[in-house]
Amino acid sequence: MKLSKEKSLNIFLAKISLFLITVIIFISCNAVKNVPEDEFLLTENTIITDSVKTTETGINSQIVQKPNTSIPLINFPVGLNIYNLADQQADSTYINWLNRKPNREEKLIRFISKKQVDEIGNSYIGLNNWLMRSGEAPVIIRKDKTEKSLDRIKRYYSSFGYFNTVADYKIIPDSSRSKRAQIIYNVTRNEPYIVDSIQEKISSPIIDSLFQRTKNQSFIKSGKQYAANDFVNERDRLSTEFRNSGIFYFEKDYITFEGDTVNTNHKANFTYIIPDRKIEGTDSINTTPFQIHKIKEVRIITDFSYANRDKKFQDSITYNGYKLFSYGKMRYRPKAITDAVAVTPGKIFKDVDRSLSYNGISDLKIFKYPNINFQEDFADTTNTDLISTILLTPQKRFTAGANFDTYTSTIQQFGIGFSGNLLIRNVFRGAEILQISGRGSVGSSKDAADSDSQFFNISEIGGDLKLTFPRILFPINTENIIPKFMSPTTNISFGASAQNNIGLDRQTTNAAFSYTWKPRKILQYQLDLLNVQYVRNLNVDNYFRVFQNSFDQLNTIAQDTESTNPGSIDPTYYTLDENNELFLNIPSGANMFITDVRDGVIMPNSDNTNTVNNIRERQERLTENNLIFATNIQVTRDTRENLTDNNFSILRGKVETAGNLLAGISNISGFKKNEAGNYEILGVGFSQYVKFEGEYIKHWLVGRNDKVAVRAFGGIAIPYNNSRTIPFTRSYFAGGANDNRGWRAYDLGPGSSGGLNEFNEANFKLAFNAEYRYTILGAFKGAFFVDAGNIWNALDNVRDPASKFEGIADLKEIAVASGIGLRYDFGFFVLRFDVGFKTHNPGNEVGNRWFNEYNLKKAVYNIGINYPF
Repeated sequence: MKLSKEKSLNIFLAKISLFLITVIIFISCNAVKNVPEDEFLLTENTIITDSVKTTETGINSQIVQKPNTSIPLINFPVGLNIYNLADQQADSTYINWLNRKPNREEKLIRFISKKQVDEIGNSYIGLNNWLMRSGEAPVIIRKDKTEKSLDRIKRYYSSFGYFNTVADYKIIPDSSRSKRAQIIYNVTRNEPYIVDSIQEKISSPIIDSLFQRTKNQSFIKSGKQYAANDFVNERDRLSTEFRNSGIFYFEKDYITFEGDTVNTNHKANFTYIIPDRKIEGTDSINTTPFQIHKIKEVRIITDFSYANRDKKFQDSITYNGYKLFSYGKMRYRPKAITDAVAVTPGKIFKDVDRSLSYNGISDLKIFKYPNINFQEDFADTTNTDLISTILLTPQKRFTAGANFDTYTSTIQQFGIGFSGNLLIRNVFRGAEILQISGRGSVGSSKDAADSDSQFFNISEIGGDLKLTFPRILFPINTENIIPKFMSPTTNISFGASAQNNIGLDRQTTNAAFSYTWKPRKILQYQLDLLNVQYVRNLNVDNYFRVFQNSFDQLNTIAQDTESTNPGSIDPTYYTLDENNELFLNIPSGANMFITDVRDGVIMPNSDNTNTVNNIRERQERLTENNLIFATNIQVTRDTRENLTDNNFSILRGKVETAGNLLAGISNISGFKKNEAGNYEILGVGFSQYVKFEGEYIKHWLVGRNDKVAVRAFGGIAIPYNNSRTIPFTRSYFAGGANDNRGWRAYDLGPGSSGGLNEFNEANFKLAFNAEYRYTILGAFKGAFFVDAGNIWNALDNVRDPASKFEGIADLKEIAVASGIGLRYDFGFFVLRFDVGFKTHNPGNEVGNRWFNEYNLKKAVYNIGINYPF
């Protein structure tokens, strides 16, 4: 019996899998080759607390010795096995090999020279050293580390009030595998201690007054179980409160707690102790009550450098109590600088103002990280006045950059891309930033309209200009609504691009006027007061050459119609190919055939008529020129502390409306509508729609290095009044390296239509992603992922039922992909390779959607830079 190709492939893959499993088992059997006799490789740590096994991250993090890192699910220690490939005595092994046979070394020296013989030995030793460095040495159970872990476990539980914790451990050898063992820690916590009475012993009257004012916000409360973190948080809270209330000399170390747990029946009594300020003299320490300090003067050096430190100032300005100095000519208008500084003359000292000033100055992007310090004004007899000095070091005024790359794609067999940018700081002496950028590409494509003329037959060029002001530009003063500590900016941008022999030769022009501000560190608003885009398609006659799938569908319908009803299609619409089959002329024949079908001149069957109408609708939408006058607001809440933060969330919401202003003007001015019943501006029907988007991203740290990351996205754009559809540039697509990785970009959806077009897009999208990210070895990372989602047409003019979202029942058309990923972390970016498998394909027939294409033959391979979310 002859096997099918698919069955033969499955047998082949099964053999490969069996081989790999055998290799893994063989290597794993040698995992203890470097474990000495009478010692054990640590395979597992187990903590049993009060007779219950615990997997809580906090307690498990107290264990000093962890088993070797393994790939989840298959529990394969890659690093350990790489380490075990190395010869631990490589130098002696090589020497022994040289001396194993008489005269071997002398013969080799005569044949290749003494230097080459030594080099072979160095290479052998170097290879084995590299294997040991790259791998992971076996984690051998050590008594001292185990006892240290036990002590840390007891101290951990003590930090939660379990002061009488009893714990021990057992080392359990593996009876089925030699030289392997696990450690079981048994813990009995006993009854915890509860906070009972709380007293205060505060020396300075001002400190006592501030303490009493916020006493109800204390983390330490009577009747609550003792927790060491409550005392840490309380010290932080009080220190922050005092230092933001003018107490310049206050430090966290001034706050201590005295506890009493003797004969209290598991109740703990605590006393706050805050002494007076200590002043160290030459040979003595004096104490004095804390005082409230105020800022008498703020001095700003606008061009500080180490080389200038001893020079005299050449220019100075006094503005609103601030004193600005410059070693050369003053290059900045004072308001541009002082608006970024929260430290204010005449107000009390607040530590938070220093942080706000750091952020504000950094957000200007014209200075390096500033230096802000405070010192007493020695002319003040009350010893409460402070002088703040802010040292600013300007960045280079001009910064230029350029990029160049080559690439290939389905459209371009060969392409060269280039870009350049110029950044100019402090353009108008008000800390403004001007960014000028240009980009372009040339390429070779056999599908281009002039492919016979020259090798480089397609091109694209574009440029952008963006001007950023560090303030809100508005006719009235907005500082009471958006104060300067929110780092407000105004952005004005212009851009244009043009394509030649690419698709429909699209020309795009855009302009935007927007504001950004940050009410809090984790919260940012962006308001695009005006976002204008004009898209013009110069080569609409090329549509059916670009969107070949649409043409193939149309041509097949024409062939079926002519074979069923000979002579029904005008012979001028088509030619006959070498197989004597009908081939519609592009563009005239294809367009006339569609017109005749829509007018009833040609009458295919009802299904084919619907398909032709769908093709026409898509053609009209993708070839029409677009004019978009939009306004949007976006709110982002991002809790990331820094780039290395592994526990954070991002919540983003956006609302955009387009066309309302133009519709109002057109209506008031009495503009006439075109044949389609739409208003036009400059001969183009402007878009009118409302768009809603929401996205949530969450990352968790699991164990030592593993992470779980999830994302949920939903968006819908609803056309109305002057529009029946959403512009292509504002629609959604699905698939690709950062979306649903079981499908290529634009291949998924809409709905259950099966991705029939080259660029499948729609106006409604749902997307959900989840990844488990783990460390394989050092910078090599792995991932298991599940992606789900789809796009649909909703509340627009698309009539294809398979593409439309008509209710909750259509959620069964959500596509699901799952797969594995391999990543390498270079530090400043991550190179990513993911393999996605179609797990649930809504494009298949019902009953044949789950796991029907779950094989390597139909897998999708994605390469990306950095993580997808």
